Amino acid sequence: MALNSVKAIGGNPVESPLAATVEVLVVGAGPTGLTLACDLARRGVRALVVERATGLFPGSRGKGVQPRTLEVFDDLGVVGAILAAGGAPPVGMVWRDGVRQGEYRMFDEPEPSGSAPYAGPVLVPQWRTQEILYARLTELGGSVAFGTEVTGLAQDADGVTASLADGGTIRAAYAVAADGGRSAVRRALGIGMTGGTVDPQPMLVADIRIAEGALDRDNWHVFPPEGAHPAEGAASGGDFAAICPLPGIPDFQLVARFTDGAEPDLSPEGVRAAVAARTHLTGADVTEVRWASDFRPRAALADAFRAGRVFLAGDAAHVHSPAGGQGLNTSVQDAYNLGWKLGTVLRHGADTGLLDTYEEERRVVAARMLDLSTRIHHGTSRRGAATRQLGLGYRESSLSAETLLTAGTPLTAGTSAGDRAPDAPVGAGRLFDALRGPHFTLLAVATDAGLPPLDSDLVHVHHTAERTLYAAGLYLIRPDGYIGWTGRDQEGLRKYLTSTKLEVLASGA
Repeated sequence: MALNSVKAIGGNPVESPLAATVEVLVVGAGPTGLTLACDLARRGVRALVVERATGLFPGSRGKGVQPRTLEVFDDLGVVGAILAAGGAPPVGMVWRDGVRQGEYRMFDEPEPSGSAPYAGPVLVPQWRTQEILYARLTELGGSVAFGTEVTGLAQDADGVTASLADGGTIRAAYAVAADGGRSAVRRALGIGMTGGTVDPQPMLVADIRIAEGALDRDNWHVFPPEGAHPAEGAASGGDFAAICPLPGIPDFQLVARFTDGAEPDLSPEGVRAAVAARTHLTGADVTEVRWASDFRPRAALADAFRAGRVFLAGDAAHVHSPAGGQGLNTSVQDAYNLGWKLGTVLRHGADTGLLDTYEEERRVVAARMLDLSTRIHHGTSRRGAATRQLGLGYRESSLSAETLLTAGTPLTAGTSAGDRAPDAPVGAGRLFDALRGPHFTLLAVATDAGLPPLDSDLVHVHHTAERTLYAAGLYLIRPDGYIGWTGRDQEGLRKYLTSTKLEVLASGA
């Protein structure tokens, strides 16, 4: 396909990249690439997403959306659609020889909290999440060039030139590889992956439909091997299956493990045989196979998340076992971290050194989530508070400066620099309402401290007397909802902006 005739889904023409000035090229239209493109579009950054496939990903694979990711989607304006399309994970039901053995709680129940508007995970088929993000991107004026494959990259001091399979090229100031675990961009950059196989046995994942009455939709059905506890899952050492109803649609997601040395058969007949061999259902009970794929669970981390003007995000940077539902969520949050930094550099002229903090912050988090996913896969950790990702933060980041607390004062969870800013009352509303949008937020709590002149478009200032979670003082909250700086006076804020290359937040900078 010629580059100047690429079309988006729905037949809407995409402007030829050869004729456009593209600031950011995003390679891959999965959850990572679409999230990043949405964030850049609302910041006025000219970005283009290119996708090798001719359409959006068709399967339910990454179906668990964690509370922290729901907060990201809230900020991007899509959480209503996500919640409408999703549902709470059903309680597990253990089966043995066609007989129900009892319910099994797969997830620790979260405690309700006013600091987190979304308490637990939501199940949404990955294809539906991508449809929602794609619709939001087009609403924001962005686009995806489907059927466009990047085969190589060349960098110079001013930008990146991407070579395409059809012989065309795209020029951009920066590029982001969001093209999955087998990332062609990562390979082109020569960046290795450290890690390996979590489970040597192949697994099958498929979207299926089941004859009415053959299996209820009230439970997440688990079929462990003889003698294995359901918590062992893939660590059981034998064949197993899990069949989960997907909310809002007639489909179920099937996950099956194979230990006979054979590769999974992805044909409808093969999927039916896998169900019949591991459950009390017959092959005929599977009325339709809508999508199927196979994989071997891996845990691998890219040796670097950046090479010059090219960044790695999502599965291109870290590959997870699906256990615990961390892959998609960690990936979306990569994009959320990178988006505001690219926007602040490209739209507002911040020092490019700000971009160095992407790898500094996200590679540590990805490593931690890889370890958690692996432990859950092996049955040594549960799906609890850590999987919800609300406690992740950047206290050790060079962008985090805690000057409000005195030496020796315990760091209260959620209110120290580097932490996710918890929701709290602000005047007649809520802090999360004030945070929503691409700006920084300066929260002044029970203080009349003077403030330096700040760019009112880049920094929104809010005063509150409420001290339910926040001690008296000043809190500069980043666009991604993490506290960057805490302090008591404007001089401390000035020093922070200078030291972190964020002088652009000051008025007249």
